[in-house]
Amino acid sequence: MFDLAPRLRTIAASAAIAAGAVLLTVTPAVAQTAGPAPSSTSLPTLAPMLEHVTPAVVNIAVVSRSSVESNPLYSDPNFRRFFNLPEQQPRARMSAGSGVIVDAVKGYVLTNHHVVDGGTEISVTLKDGRQLPAKLIGSDKETDIALLQIKAKNLTAIQIGDSDALKVGDYVVAIGNPFGLGQTVTSGIVSALGRSGLNIEGYEDFIQTDASINPGNSGGALVTLDGKLVGVNTAILSPAGANVGIGFAVPSSMAVTVMNQLIAHGEVQRGKLGIGIQDLTPDLAEALKLGDLRGALIANVEPGSSAERAGLKTGDVVTAIDGRPVHGATDLRNRIGLTPAGSKIRLTVKRGDDEQVVAATIAAEDKASADLSGTALDGARMRDALDAESAEVGDSGVVIESVASGSPAARTGLRAGDMIVAVNRVPVGSVSDLRRVIDEKPAIAALELIRDGGRLLVVVR
Repeated sequence: MFDLAPRLRTIAASAAIAAGAVLLTVTPAVAQTAGPAPSSTSLPTLAPMLEHVTPAVVNIAVVSRSSVESNPLYSDPNFRRFFNLPEQQPRARMSAGSGVIVDAVKGYVLTNHHVVDGGTEISVTLKDGRQLPAKLIGSDKETDIALLQIKAKNLTAIQIGDSDALKVGDYVVAIGNPFGLGQTVTSGIVSALGRSGLNIEGYEDFIQTDASINPGNSGGALVTLDGKLVGVNTAILSPAGANVGIGFAVPSSMAVTVMNQLIAHGEVQRGKLGIGIQDLTPDLAEALKLGDLRGALIANVEPGSSAERAGLKTGDVVTAIDGRPVHGATDLRNRIGLTPAGSKIRLTVKRGDDEQVVAATIAAEDKASADLSGTALDGARMRDALDAESAEVGDSGVVIESVASGSPAARTGLRAGDMIVAVNRVPVGSVSDLRRVIDEKPAIAALELIRDGGRLLVVVR
């Protein structure tokens, strides 16, 4: 289970803290005989780095309004009048998370989308105790990155490092606000790079670390031993909702790309090429006589797309973008999707025995491919089926690209790769068709899906 929600405390945590406080007050001091204290310069310590970095890490408090679930009878005005029931008001809910100052002059603070999502009031507390109101500049659910702005003097910003230069085994330090306790520092190593397929975000390229990360650390800093920001702590993998040594952070390269778009547009304007891609597995590479080549295999090219105009063909293997190696389909998708529309890129392509560099222009992503937040299919990211996909199954429809763990769509049983072809027997040939039908809010909707070549019905309530 992925625990993404920031929390102020838990019962278990509170009990542990209380027990610790009791022990501190009842344990007598024990006299010890010791030799001369070693010189402070002979002891390994992260203190100098942390003194420089920790003022840039902030605690974030969010006030949001939660809807009140009630019996349908409570909505009947005659029932309410007969029993003299008061109007039910949405409840205020408090949550806590972390953030990191990345621009001291403009007061920009990076954090997670899920920390501030739905917040009506956001406040930031600095290490020196100052509490400041924060303005939400923009937020991107697909990468779980949000940008806040505060106004204050004498702010400290963190230096942003190169997350692409990280290697497994590098030492890292996580700084945040676990369980709402206040600023806390933990250390560990980079356990893995390029983690994806977790289905908690639309664009995944996580840094995995064993530095202790707990609820409330969300939005905090993952830094190298020289004090540079290489990640924004985002999620933990835990059966108990607390640290078990598997935490995930959004790489700084992705976070900065999103931040720049949020500053410029208030949202992320994603691009596309119009290609279907898949990983170049060792078996595929052997079958295509490509040796140990690494990259992303183009499975299809959408007619009239930027990819077709650039001359890309089915069977091409993309090995690099602008000279930077492509490690697989997820890597290529992330980098294209986070490149602003209108940008020109150079793709290194392996075609048969030849290698060539192809220039292409990133097109604007169709807004219809956005997720269906606020509907019964919330958490599912969808797009119109490509012509090749429709021809393969003999029907047009909507393809589910990803499903967020724990979302309404996931609880319904939807999966990445499903193609929705009808709702309540009404054919849907596009995301706009699907959105229109869902927005009519039928009490029960029966989705007709094509999954693994077979058809089935899934009920959405």
